[in-house]
Formats: sequence, structure tokens, C-alpha cells
Amino acid sequence: MNCSISGEIPEEPVVSRNSGLLFEKRLIERHILDYGKCPVTGEPLSIDDIVPIKTGKIVKPRQAASIPGMLGMFQNEWDVLVLSNFALEQQLHTARQELSHALYQHDAACRVIARLKKERDEARSLLAQAERQMPLSSTSFSSNAGAVNVNGKRVNEDEELGPDGKKIRPGISDTVISELTECNAALSQQRKRRQIPATLVPVEALENYTQISSHPLHKTSKPGILSLDIHHEKDVIATGGLDTNAVLFGRSSGEILSTLSGHSKKVTSVKFVGRDDLFLTGSADKTVRVWQQSDDGNYNCRHILKDHTAEVQAVTVHATNDFFVTASLDNTWCFYELASGLCLTQVAEDSETEGYTSAAFHPDGLILGTGTSEALVKIWDVKSQKNVAKFDGHVGAVTAISFSENGYFLATAAHDGVKLWDLRKLKNFRTFAPYDSDTPTNSVDFDHSGSYLAIAGSDIRVYQVASVKSEWNCIKTLPDLSGTGKATCLKFGPDAKYLAVGSMDRNLRIFGVPGEDGAMET
Repeated sequence: MNCSISGEIPEEPVVSRNSGLLFEKRLIERHILDYGKCPVTGEPLSIDDIVPIKTGKIVKPRQAASIPGMLGMFQNEWDVLVLSNFALEQQLHTARQELSHALYQHDAACRVIARLKKERDEARSLLAQAERQMPLSSTSFSSNAGAVNVNGKRVNEDEELGPDGKKIRPGISDTVISELTECNAALSQQRKRRQIPATLVPVEALENYTQISSHPLHKTSKPGILSLDIHHEKDVIATGGLDTNAVLFGRSSGEILSTLSGHSKKVTSVKFVGRDDLFLTGSADKTVRVWQQSDDGNYNCRHILKDHTAEVQAVTVHATNDFFVTASLDNTWCFYELASGLCLTQVAEDSETEGYTSAAFHPDGLILGTGTSEALVKIWDVKSQKNVAKFDGHVGAVTAISFSENGYFLATAAHDGVKLWDLRKLKNFRTFAPYDSDTPTNSVDFDHSGSYLAIAGSDIRVYQVASVKSEWNCIKTLPDLSGTGKATCLKFGPDAKYLAVGSMDRNLRIFGVPGEDGAMET
């Protein structure tokens, strides 16, 4: 039998009354004097609790008589070393147990933290969605102390209904008309002195346009970009899609800056406002939303406007950046004050049944052009809200409308192609029918200088703008690389340096001069 401490055969064996363990007498006595407990079980132990065991005398080998003191010193040191090593082993075992328990607690804590973070992120997402759906009240946007926010739009507390059951609007006041007239006079004077900018892309460069980048902005579950606008100063492109979202994309950075969610149906129109970081979206859910950029770069919904009873097809901003117009399939267009989100007037023609499918302000701001689902183009005097001209001749709904910066030309797109109208003589002077009878023309856009005209259908074509009598030459034809055969919207960038195109897939495509504005993406 071996000692429970040293592991060797004891010279003076003793046994513990409590545990029955065998020890070397001198080792256990020293341990009891130092600790007062059993070194193995940890139970209290005294000298009286150990019982000597009688055994045969162990014969030690004969030792040299000259070194007995040295051997005794070595024996004492060995005893101390054995006791110390045993205590260290006990401490190591305890430390291992404590470490294992601590690691288990750390792993459990990490799992709890991960779950809490996930719950926090979900709560933040739900809160952000709720904030977008419930417009925030803001004193800076309030211009009428007697108004309240109802269903996300500002209306008067004492708002009354007319005999026909429609809301009575406050109308466009003399102050607003004066502001529109002053803006018109200033812009007209500037136009007379306007010159083609030297930075405009020349025809030779535009002839070399090709796709330089493609960016998947919208969801794959509901692909399709229906509307597009560009903020020229910031070089930011906005798109509205079938997936009910509007996406703001930084062209220079190549990154999505913000995704605006809140509409319940497809986003049919997007439009930047040239001040206060405001942005407008119209949707098939019959609402228009006014968004404002916050300090963190995200956009918050300031107003939800519910004045229409059918799909909102177009949103256009006045040159003052203080007013905007929405056009809907309910056969009305609304004139809004941007700061308050208040509908000043809602114009309808009771004798007509067709709805509005497109709308745009004249560059001077006193004329509004609208296209209808019955192939008519209507010109309105904004001050009196009277229809002053009608252009017919199209086949199918008028899908897009664009005024030239020179103020004289109007381009309209429909199922049968593009028609150009002379606003001075109120007549059509040229028609483009680039596609077959089964392929509609979906979009048309003059560049900001009025030098180029782009149209989109089964491909993209760019024409050089000329006079009424001169020929408008097609200088570039770009294929629709989406594979859908349907380019839905397009817009020229600053100085026509690039052309942004949306199609019925989820990608925004940028066409420009290779090597000057980024490398081709594959």
C-alpha cells in the first residue's frame, strides 16, 4: 500500500479514522499542523483521528556514515516538495473547474447578447417603418396655425365639403400667383440670355456612348424600374420601382444612399426638389409622399397626401421649388404648397372620363402640360387653372411629357411614338415612330440645355435637337441590355455627360463615354 500524499510505501504508515486513507505519518502530521484537514477529502482532521498501523520493519539500505546529515536534509526537502506539489495539483484542479464554469457562462452571455442585438435591430426596423408610415410633425413645415395633421396630410379643422361631396380647396391665392409670375419673368429673362454651356458633351462624344455601369437597386422578387430623376448638383439618381420602394443612388460613389419604404404599391413617379433636401414620390396606392433628409443621411416621411382616389401617375415640381403638382388616373391634378403639404386646388373636368398619365411644368412655370389615358395632351394655365390647348393625334395613353429648355418645344410619348409640338403655333411639326405597332414608347426627355432629345422603348435613341423646319437626326441608338425589351424611363445627367436608363429588370444602367466616367461593369 502507498501513501496517499507521496505515492510511496510509507515507513510509518497511519490510517485516517474518517476516510480510511493511508498516509506517511510524518507527512500527514505536518499537513494537519499546517491545514487541519484531510489533504484528499478536505474534511477536518486532527492528530487524534489518525491510527498507526503495525507492519514489519522496513530495512533501509546501508548508508555511508559520512553523510547522514545530508540525507536527512534531503529527506526533509523532499517531504516539503511532495506536500507543495500535492497542494499545487489540488489548486490546478480547482482552477480548471472554475475556468470551465466561467467559459460556460461567457458562452451563455454571448448568446444572450446576440439575441438582444437581433431583437434591438428588429425593433429599430419596425420603428423606422412606423415613422415612415406616420409622418412626423414639424414646426418648420407648419405655415398655418389653424391646421392639423389628419391621415398624414395637413387639412383645416373646419374643412368643408361642396355640394358634389368634394373637399373645398382654399385655391391659389394672389400672393402665390404673384410669386409664380415673378419667377416666370425672371426665368424668361434668363432664357433670352442663355447660351449653350461650353461643358456640354459634343455630338462626336455622344456618338460613342455605351454602357459604363449597371447597378441592381431594386428587389428581385418584383423587378422593374418605373420612374427616374436626377439631382444634378449632388449627382444623385432616384428610381421608383415595382417593389414599392424608391432608391437614392450616388453615381460618383456607386453606392445606394437610401431606400425609402412606405408605399403599399408600385412607385410610379419620383422627383427631387431643389431645396431643403426634399424628395417626392407618387404611387399606385393613390398617395404622394414628401420626404426630407435627416442629419444621418436617411429620409423621413414628412407628409402623406391622400387627395386622389386613383393611382398617382406623375409628380412635377415648380421652378420656385415651393409648389408641386400631382396627376392621377382619377382625372384630376392637384396643386400643392410644398412647405405645408396643403392642396391649394384640385382641378377636374367633369365632362372628361380619361385619367392623367403624365405631367410636367413648363420651364417658366406658368404652363402645365398633362397627358391622358385617351391619347390627349392638355396645356393648362396654372394661374387660372384653365385648359388653354389640347393636342390630339396620339394612339394610346400619353406615357411621358417633356418641355425643352428653350420654352418653344414640347415632346410627348405614347404607344405610337413621339410627337414634337410647337407651343408658339400650337401644332405638331414632327413625329418619330421608331418602333413597331406592338412596342410603345415609354419615356422622352430633353437634356437641360435643350440640345438633345432621348426616347426609350425597346431601345434607347438620342436625337440632336434642331429647328422646326430642320431635320432632327438620330445620332445614337443604344440597345436595351436588360433583356426585357422594355426601357421604361430615362434622364440626361448634367451637361449630357451620361444617360441614366431604367428597365423592367432591377438594374439602373448608366450610358456614357467609355473611360471618362468609370469602367464597364460585367
